Amino acid sequence: MYELWTALEKARRYRWVELSHPLDNSSPYWAGIPDGSVELAKTVYDWGNEMLDCLIQTFKFPGQFGTHIDFPGHFIPGGLLSEAYGVQQLVFPLCVIDVSEKVKQDVHYAVSVQDILDYEAAFGPIPQGAFVALRTDWSRRWPSMDALSNFDQQGGEHFPGWSLEALRYLYETRSAAANGHETMDTDASALAAQAGDLACERYVLGKGKLQVELLCNLDQVAPAGAVALVSYPRISGATGLPARVWAITP
Repeated sequence: MYELWTALEKARRYRWVELSHPLDNSSPYWAGIPDGSVELAKTVYDWGNEMLDCLIQTFKFPGQFGTHIDFPGHFIPGGLLSEAYGVQQLVFPLCVIDVSEKVKQDVHYAVSVQDILDYEAAFGPIPQGAFVALRTDWSRRWPSMDALSNFDQQGGEHFPGWSLEALRYLYETRSAAANGHETMDTDASALAAQAGDLACERYVLGKGKLQVELLCNLDQVAPAGAVALVSYPRISGATGLPARVWAITP
């Protein structure tokens, strides 16, 4: 038996968990993207054509649509774009930091360095090159844009996320490779409002790192010991792309 085939059979004994949302023409996206930017599965060549009896569709979508990966050039002029990443850079040790109970008490909760230290006390140090995902259970609000943004009567957003201090610990102390979350944005909304900017997202991409937004099913993944795989269409020059993300977990 071939070594890699044996390894694949062994991997299939673990649980494989989908971490990306399904997409259709009614899926939510950021309000700043113009109307009409999404047109999925439009039939342009239908059954019964005399030239060739088959079905062909076209797909139009923003790069930041649904579960998606952001590349540094999304926020950083001259930053790396989609073509800069090879397949070996898209498989990661996966660490899932769970603050879902704290979010139930405070929708503005921003993960702290202490949360990460508590995680490491329980599961060991975050390994170099890890993908660190923040579990908030916010993905249960999909696909309602109003619920994801948690708008107040004045149109203000209210949702949890990362803090700058926590991200600095992940990238400067632990040398993580990427981070992910279930919300629309990296930054906890209260911190973004205070800064007047998405400072956490700007920091991550400014460090030349990757992030994946709008993850789901993190409650089905072991906090430590799993592997994350991120895939996306091989389109050059993209600042972000819808991603298919999954975990192989104990």
